[in-house]
Amino acid sequence: MTKKPLHQILTFLIAAVWLVNGLICKVLNLVPRHQEIVARIMGGEYARTLTIMIGVSEIAMAVWIISGRFARLNAITQMVVIAVMNTLEFILVPDLLLWGRFNAVFAFLLITLIYFNEFRLRTQSTQQV
Repeated sequence: MTKKPLHQILTFLIAAVWLVNGLICKVLNLVPRHQEIVARIMGGEYARTLTIMIGVSEIAMAVWIISGRFARLNAITQMVVIAVMNTLEFILVPDLLLWGRFNAVFAFLLITLIYFNEFRLRTQSTQQV
């Protein structure tokens, strides 16, 4: 498999992660734990509204990823958002995380995948063209 198709596949998979977390978990509230996390960190009064706003932002991130516009800025934004979000959750609500503090390992792996896809695969695939 050449590097360009691998880059495209990983790009769609990364976008799918954002789409599923935004639409399924937050907007449609099929994983109520996400709203519980928001409630614990931000307070319960506006937890549902904030959870929907976060979900819509994650859906927008998926669209941005698929668009390919400003791809490096997008990758950096993703990595920062994931790092900040997971650091806050690691400190403030580890009991609500799917794998507890071990979630940080999965966040690190996703950040590494995003970096690899954008700054290694994409760069290599554009140099070969």
